[in-house]
Parts: sequence; C-alpha cells; structure tokens
Amino acid sequence: MVHSDLKGVLEATGYLADGQPAHGVLLGKKARDLHRTKEFVPDALWRSDDSALRWRDDSALTVYFKHEPKAPSDRQVAVWRREIWNRGFAPLLWVVSPEKIDVYNGFGRPEPDGDADTHRLKTFERVETELEKLDAFAGRLAMETGRFWETAPQVNRKTSVDRQLLRHLHTLERDLMSEKLNRPDAQGLIGRSIFAQYLIDRKIVTSKYLEGEYGHGKLAAILRKRNATKRLFDWLRDTFNGDMFPSKNSPLPEAKYLRKVADFLDGVEPESGQHTLFPYQFDVIPVEMISSIYEQFANAESRSGDTEAEPDVFYTRLSLVSLILDEVMDGLEGTETVLDLTCGSGVFLVEALRRLVDLRSGGKKPSRKTIRSVLHEQIYGVDISKPAVHVAAFSLYLAALELDPDPKPPHALKFEPLIDRTLIDGDAWNIENVPEGGQPSTTGGESRKFDIIVGNPPWSYAGRGGAHSRYGRSLDFVRRAAKKFSSEKTRFGLVLNAAHFFGRIQIAAKIPQDIIAELSPVTLVNLSYHSDWLFRRASMPALVLLAKDRASRRAEITAVQVPWSPAGASAHAFYISRDDIVTMPYAKLEDKPWFLKAMFFGLRRDLALLDNITSHCDSLNGQLQKIDAKLHSGLGVGNRAHDSSFLKGLPLLTKNDMQNFSVSEYLRPYTEEKAERPRDRGNYRAPLLLIKQFMGKDGRPIAAVEAERDVVFTKSAINGAALPSTHIDIAYMLAVILNSALASWFFLMTSSIFGLSMRHLLLNDIEDMPTPDLEKTRYSDIGRRLIDLGRRLHERPPNDADWRALDEEVFNLYNLDSADRIVIRDGLFRARWQWKSGRLESAAAACPRTHVRDYARAFLDAIDVWLSAANRHRMRGEVFNLPQSAPLRIVRFVLEEKNSTPSAAEIVSPDGSLRQVLDRIGERLDVPLGARLIGQRALRIYGPDEVVIVKPAARRHWMGVSALEDADAVLVESISGIGT
Repeated sequence: MVHSDLKGVLEATGYLADGQPAHGVLLGKKARDLHRTKEFVPDALWRSDDSALRWRDDSALTVYFKHEPKAPSDRQVAVWRREIWNRGFAPLLWVVSPEKIDVYNGFGRPEPDGDADTHRLKTFERVETELEKLDAFAGRLAMETGRFWETAPQVNRKTSVDRQLLRHLHTLERDLMSEKLNRPDAQGLIGRSIFAQYLIDRKIVTSKYLEGEYGHGKLAAILRKRNATKRLFDWLRDTFNGDMFPSKNSPLPEAKYLRKVADFLDGVEPESGQHTLFPYQFDVIPVEMISSIYEQFANAESRSGDTEAEPDVFYTRLSLVSLILDEVMDGLEGTETVLDLTCGSGVFLVEALRRLVDLRSGGKKPSRKTIRSVLHEQIYGVDISKPAVHVAAFSLYLAALELDPDPKPPHALKFEPLIDRTLIDGDAWNIENVPEGGQPSTTGGESRKFDIIVGNPPWSYAGRGGAHSRYGRSLDFVRRAAKKFSSEKTRFGLVLNAAHFFGRIQIAAKIPQDIIAELSPVTLVNLSYHSDWLFRRASMPALVLLAKDRASRRAEITAVQVPWSPAGASAHAFYISRDDIVTMPYAKLEDKPWFLKAMFFGLRRDLALLDNITSHCDSLNGQLQKIDAKLHSGLGVGNRAHDSSFLKGLPLLTKNDMQNFSVSEYLRPYTEEKAERPRDRGNYRAPLLLIKQFMGKDGRPIAAVEAERDVVFTKSAINGAALPSTHIDIAYMLAVILNSALASWFFLMTSSIFGLSMRHLLLNDIEDMPTPDLEKTRYSDIGRRLIDLGRRLHERPPNDADWRALDEEVFNLYNLDSADRIVIRDGLFRARWQWKSGRLESAAAACPRTHVRDYARAFLDAIDVWLSAANRHRMRGEVFNLPQSAPLRIVRFVLEEKNSTPSAAEIVSPDGSLRQVLDRIGERLDVPLGARLIGQRALRIYGPDEVVIVKPAARRHWMGVSALEDADAVLVESISGIGT
C-alpha cells in the first residue's frame, strides 16, 4: 500500500491517473523488488522506458519516491542519495513528508558533509498551489516530454557515477604508470582490486572471512600488506581460473603500487592527498556500468601513450546497448545463443546474459545452474585485444555473481573457464568457427550459426583491401558475420559508422546497399545528433543496424531519426516519436540511393517532393556540361609535389574571403611554387561560379560569382566552375538557386555528410543539385528576374526581405505549390539544427499564438484540398493558449457543415491547468489521455467529427511540414463524417 500523503502527491503530479499507476510507475512492493535494496527502500518509482521494467534494466532514467512520517535527517538523506547516485540512472529523489516535498539531484556526487543541502533542488509545501509548481517542475509530463531538463540544468551526467568513477580510474591508472608500472600490469591491478571490492561490498566475501584469512577486514588494509595481498589474489585467480588475473608465476606489483590502489579505496584524492568520502558502492553500481567503464582499458592503446587524454569516450553507453537489445531480444524464449565478434569489455554480452537468464527463469529468481548454463553455453565473444577479452571475462563473472540469488560461500564460487572456450582472443576476420567448448578452431569446419549477433565493431577497420580499405571498415564485420555465423533466423544489432550509409560515390553506396538487401527487412537508427556525448571523439557519427526477420523476405527499410533534445543531451537518453520513423520499400533505393538519407532527415512529404524534383530536373553537372562548363575542386596544397608556379600572382580565395553572392575585393596573391594538386589553369578563369564547402550558420549554402578576376581557390574550402564569358548571366542565376532555401533543403536530404554532425558539402553533392534547363530559363521572364536579383545581391548583402523574395522566385522556377513551399522552408529550419543555436531553437517551446497557429493553418489548408471536392464541409481549428512553460501543446479540429466562412484557426483560452484540460478532453472522448501520453510521442485522438492533436511543446513538433504529415495521417485514418 502507498501512504495517503504520497498518493496525493503522485496524483497531483500525474504519476497516478484515476488512482492507477501511470505509464512507467511502480508502487510499493513492485518498486522495492525492482530496486536492489541496501540502505534505501523506495515507496514508488517511475522509469522512462517500458522495456526497462520488463527486463529489470537499470539503464533507464528513474525517479525515486520516498515517504517518511516525519522529515528525515540530512544525514539519512545523504545515505539514500549516495546509494541512488551509485545506481547511475536516477536524476531525482523525492522525499515526501507531512509538511513538504524535497526534491534532490540524484546525479550530484556525494559530499562528505552537507550533502542534502548541496543537492536539494527545490522544496515544495503540500498545498495545491505548490503542488502545481512541483507538477510543472518535475511532474510526469515534464519528465516524459523532457521539459524538466530545461528547468534544471544542474542535473546532468557530468557528475554522475560513471563519469566520476571513470575519471578516478583514469587518474589511478595514470599515477601507476607515472611510477613506471606498465599499462597491462596497472590495469590488471586495478581490475583485481575492483573485483575484490565488489565481492566484499556484496558480502560474498565477508569482513570476518577476510580477517580470518588475511589478517584484515578491509581490502585497503590488505593491499598495504604485500604478503596478504598475494594470498588474496592467488585465491581470486584460482577461483576464477586466471581469466582476469595473471598466472602464479607473474610477479605481484611492488608495495608502492599496492599503496596507491589502497589510497584510492580509502578515498584519498590523488591531486591533494587529502582524505575524503569514498563515494562508490560496488554492490549498487550496475555491473553493466562497471563493464562499460572498463572498456577504456581495452581501448587504452587508442590514446597512443597519452595518459592525460580524456577517458570517457571509449565505452559503449548503456542506453545504446538497451536500445539495441530491446529490439533484437524481443519475443525470444531464452535458449538463444549470442555472438559479439568485437566484444571489447563485453558490455553487450553482460546485458544479453542478464536478459537470457531472466527469460529462462520466467521472471522468477534464477538458479545458479541456470545462470551458469547461460554463461557457458549461450554467450560468446571474440576480440583481437587480449586485455579486452580478460575484461569481458571479468564483467561476465560479475554479472553471474549479481544474478546468483545466494552467491555464497566463497569456496563455492568457482567458475568454468571462459577464455579460449566462449571468449576468444583473436581476429574476427580469421576466426572460422566458434566452438561450443574447448579450444577454438580457426581453420576448416562448418561455421557455427548464432541466433543473435550484436556489437560495436571498430569503425576504422579496413577489411581486406580494395574498396573495403576505403569504404568498408565496420561494414566488413557485418558482411563477415552474415556470411559465416548467421542463418535466416539470426537477429542483428550492430553500431556502425553512419557516414558509410550515405556516401554518394557509387562504390561507397553499393556496400551498405548490398548489406541492406541481404539482411532486409532492416531498421536503421541514425544517432548523428548525439555524437557529442555518445562517442565524443569519433570523427564520424553512429548508426545502428537492426535486422531480425530475414526469413520473411520483406524488402523494406525502416529509418529512425533520433532527434536532439535537451533531455537526451543531459540525461544521455534517446527520445523518439512516431514522426521520427519512416518505412520504404528497398526497391526505391535501387533507383535513387540518396533516398536513404532523406528517409532520416525528411518526412513523407519531403520524400515525395524529392522524387518529383529529381524526376523532372537534370543535375547541375548535366546542365553545366551543356554549356561547356564543369564543377571542380580547388587547389590542394598537400605534399607540394607538383609545379604550381603558373598560378603565382593570381588572387587567392580562401573560406574567409567569400560570403553569399560576393567575393572580397581584397585578396592576397598566391605565392607558392609547389602544390600537391594545382589543377588546370583554366579552372580558375573568370567568370567563376563559386560554392563554399561549408554551409552558413543560417543553414544556407554560400555561393557567389567572380565576374572579372581569375582567382585561385583552395580544395579544402571552395568548389568552382569556370563558365564561358558569354554565359555570365547563368552564373548569377545559379548563384541565386544555390543560395536558396531549396538548395539547403536538397543538400540536407541528400548530401553525403551534411547533417551528420558535419556542416559541409562534397563536390558530388553539389553536382547532383536538380537544376532546370539553363538555356531555356535564361531567356524566360523568371530567368531574367533571377539574373537581375543575382546581380543586385552581388553588389550588396541580402536582407531578410531579399531572402524571402529570392526563395519565392526559386519556388516559382521549380513550380512548387503552397504545400511544397512549406516543406522547403521547414527544410531550411531543419538545416540549422546542425548548429547549437538551431538545435536549441528546435527544442524551444512553440508559441501557441504563432508557431502552433501557423501549424493549424497549414493543417487546415491541407484538409481543405480534400474537402473542396465535395464542397459540403469546413473545419474549424482551436489552438489552446497554454502557458509557455507547459510541456505540451494542444490543437482541436472540428468538422462542421460548410457556411460562408472558410476553415480557420482560432486561439482559445482553456479553463484550468493543462492536466485539467487533458482530463476534460479524455472524459469527452472516452480516452485515458493522461495515461496515453508517453515520452516524446504525439497523440491523435478521434471523436465524432473532431480530432484532437497533442504533442510535446518543442518547436520541432509544430512545423508546417508536420502539419501536412498530420493532415495526411488524419485523412488516412479518417474522421467520422468527412466527405459524406
């Protein structure tokens, strides 16, 4: 049972709806059973992901609720908060007492003194007005929609347990190496110590046992005695078969190294030498987090000896692991086998082990026999790094111990070996067979087939040479796995380099197309907007490939674009709505491979418009060829192997010397004698059409005309085309087209890398720009207007009115209707999301009187096209004028008999709070609306002759193109009475 005080608070903040737990909420015993209890016992909790509840997954964001009959002491709160911090995924703790509710930051690092005061975010009294403020601050809708993260910037993962532990372990490793201990021995010492501390914290090894066997009850004290440490480590090695520990003949590190690790466990700050609180509780920290953190050890060589390098980029985030396994392990029985050909520290294998054990146990407590059976018979990994394989073994042993309902006594913990049986140290390319047991066979024999293949292959892997050496990389692992280790029933979940899938060069595009065709139907999840936290130092963004139904022979692709949001960036979580998902037949890609990228960055309206424009227009390259011109890259300085003296004295154009429509009057001369690729002198002859490789921050390409001067431009910044002197007017016309919103939209939809956390264009991206017949357009009325506009803007910078006029003229040139123009304008808006300012704009709350009303008008215009056929109805839109701080926006559309007034949208003032408005709509339409609202998802709720659309407040949900998409969906799903 839940205390009435807590129940009232949960009802006021949406965590209870009509007396029942809302989505993601567990109460009482269910909450306590999900939380591995130590000091803190929750009375309720909310988790952001359904699958986290199903799999008992600790990697989902969690809010804990605790009721106390009287306000607890700050010391007690500090104890609770420390345990919650160690769990790693709980941003908030609510403490509810009779007079107040205290909300604490769960990500704030524990303090030795004053922890509660330091990390208390806000206090609310238990009165109606205060509860409304609490609801707005951290109620369920604020958490589900991500609005909470914008109001509490101090709650973020910068101080979370994984970042802090990683930083401390990195510092400890660095200090050991600075004292001349080599990296493998340093890592081995740290790993053994963490493993031992885990056993102690879990009370698998008790203080009494340690005291009796090694003379001290604490690990730090044992580490200060070298002989005692040797005996403890020998026992660990014998118990765990040496998989994580060196052989008996390997020397124990010197006492000075053991003391450094002991200091770490005693909470000594390396920089100051001062004792402080040791915040880590290894029995609470999820095993998957320990495993993922230790991935830095497996990748230590990537730092090339740089012990100062930031370490937190080397491990696979648990939110990414869950995203993949939620899909590929859905609907399994628990008897399946799992293979990771590049297993690293084993983070995928650890989570797969836990889920398979849960499946085989039917959700009940598993037996040790079941756990060991899954571990030794169903989990397989390969990695070329020997340290990585040892860390994987370490991680799997920890996971098995965590799952064991009674992992005692110590002498009963002995495992069968994993290394050289199910964990193989070797090159995935040379492994021909992964056996069921015994030594691995690397030659001959039939390759074993696995039910699930997962992993994060290294993106820089060059494969077998040829095309693969440049373009294949991580895709080689996919082909290898599909060919050797899979059947038609095998499920795939792999993290790959997104750029490999969107290249426009034919050889680059064919490899991913072949993979998609072979594994189809596939789901591709683009994570490029999350590069800043997901893989911070990766030069390319990530994409997830999911495939699990090859036997169906359905040749289709589902594209999922995971948008940026303040919540995702702060919480390291993914928020996906149905607007972010598009499915297309594979055959469409065979004709137009660039549609693959458009599926991610566009909606169905974008795809239809792209299909139309590319079908009716030749490419820019084709049009230039007709006038004896061609786009070229500029001069490449490089290794200076070739003569470039014939260019000396020409003005040198760099990226800073060019803006929209014009080139700086003052250019320094080119003075070099040599260049790697000087290019032909004719490439630099005026008149020149010039296109900057880097897009402008306003989301537009930057094109200009140099009419009179021959200029040298550099390969790294600019592409250009030398036009015949008789065609200078075409250069001005093309400059207008290439500076337009239409060009911005096209490049976002189709270019190789613009939009993938990168902001520039490649030469072939520009060459493919759909372009009307230049000669024909040149002499038309619209052509003359474009030429005049280009000449005027060459003389002065364009203002806002000029940009609007320019875009309209280009729209006219391409014969775009009003709906197409909405799509293009929003394409320009979406192109700006490649910059921080644009991303913040996309996530900012939409204004009901402007953004939402414009959305409603676009929706009505699209519906009216259909209604006009019968000419019997009109539709009235109502935009609810909710507070700007509200996490949702609501629009209601009502079908009415046609009268003299056209369809229109009006602003209406709702009576009551957002929650009351939702309750009234739900009662009228007989829909539990509060319970239906989940995460970043939009709802369309139908009633007799009406539809209500509810979406998160973020601006990106209320674009004009979204209105067109929603109108299309409403027409398909149908409103009762339309057209009859």
